[in-house]
Amino acid sequence: MKSQNTNLPFRSGVGIVVLNKDNKIFVAKRIDNQKNFWQMPQGGVDMGEDYLTAAYRELEEETSIKNVDLIKELDGLISYELPKNLLGVIWKGKYRGQEQKWFVMRFLGQDSEIDIKTKNPEFCEWKWIDLENITDLVVDFKLHVYEDVKRKVNEILN
Repeated sequence: MKSQNTNLPFRSGVGIVVLNKDNKIFVAKRIDNQKNFWQMPQGGVDMGEDYLTAAYRELEEETSIKNVDLIKELDGLISYELPKNLLGVIWKGKYRGQEQKWFVMRFLGQDSEIDIKTKNPEFCEWKWIDLENITDLVVDFKLHVYEDVKRKVNEILN
């Protein structure tokens, strides 16, 4: 995909694949999304923060999930670019997209511990889905990210 604004940098980010005991994947629907798009927890890395610390922080901030074990840090970084209609809107216009480090974690708690009504809520609904379905529900500009993550998680589980 050709960049709409190559002068802008990528924002450094993380993504978290949360697996329950049945190897279902946690996904949530963003409050600000008008369509039926779902995503896994993800967010930015703060200044001076390493990827893993950011992943644990983002996971707790978005879902209240703390009770997890790290299974694997996925190799490499995966980036996506914002579509034209979001450029200059998201992240105060400072970034053209996000370059993410992904982690796979096992949720050890009970579903009752998950609370998306957080201090700064990002999601309005959440659910567990099969790994195969994560690419069916994602916004199109992140589809290649989710395809890559799905392939890598499949290798871990099989």
